[in-house]
Amino acid sequence: MNESTGRDVALVGPGRAGTAVALALVDAGSRIVAVAGRTPDAPSTRAASDRFGAVAVAAEDVGRDADIVLLATPDDAIERVAARVAPGLRTGTLVLHLSGARGLDALAPVTERTDVEVGAIHPLQTLPSGEAGRDALRGAWAAVAGTDRVTELAAAIGLRPFCIDDADRATYHAAACVASNHLVALLGQVERLAGVAGVPLEAFGPLVRSSVEHALALGPSDALTGPVARGDAATLAAHLDAIPVHEHDTYRALAGEARRLSDREDAALRALLEVPT
Repeated sequence: MNESTGRDVALVGPGRAGTAVALALVDAGSRIVAVAGRTPDAPSTRAASDRFGAVAVAAEDVGRDADIVLLATPDDAIERVAARVAPGLRTGTLVLHLSGARGLDALAPVTERTDVEVGAIHPLQTLPSGEAGRDALRGAWAAVAGTDRVTELAAAIGLRPFCIDDADRATYHAAACVASNHLVALLGQVERLAGVAGVPLEAFGPLVRSSVEHALALGPSDALTGPVARGDAATLAAHLDAIPVHEHDTYRALAGEARRLSDREDAALRALLEVPT
């Protein structure tokens, strides 16, 4: 048994993220002893209970036999669920949430007790399912808050932990959303524009991957190529003439960000890329 992970874990919120982390904890030597969801009889709660061989209980009872309680709920539910869990905790229990945007303040109902610990672990990784998410956690970075026990726990399940102050957590999470959600939204525009020209999205895969790799290796400004980096206003104008009008604002906004990244102060380029208000 790996003592750094604790012996017995309770899971509150058996969705993709919670299941992924729970599976990683099991791999690290822990066992899941209790699962709580919307109700003990909810299908997702029952499925997780069967998967881990754990009891399905109400949130008020989930921590009674646990060394670690994992709150994998939506951000706006953390404090409410923490208030339900707090009275039933054992002395010395570690209560964790997985939110990127919320700090330890979200666990205020638990911190009112002085005989338990609190922490947060936010993996910088997409977790599309329990199993795939568990595999994706290995080697991923993770923002942590709390005592050394939290950092050790993150490392024990294969994460690369770094500390984020509560005051910086929303800014950090905004960066994470840009890196993941906004990148996916951008690929949605690639798919739409490519579809007009009859080109499948997968054809752009090597270009996307190499662009991301170069940006990470060289830094975004040094990795930037293309018409904005060259100051080629004629090509950008041709793009705007060719693509559907409803795509113009997004194209202009992102090309404008590329212009800022390239540090080009070209008046003609700036005027062409200005998003109408």
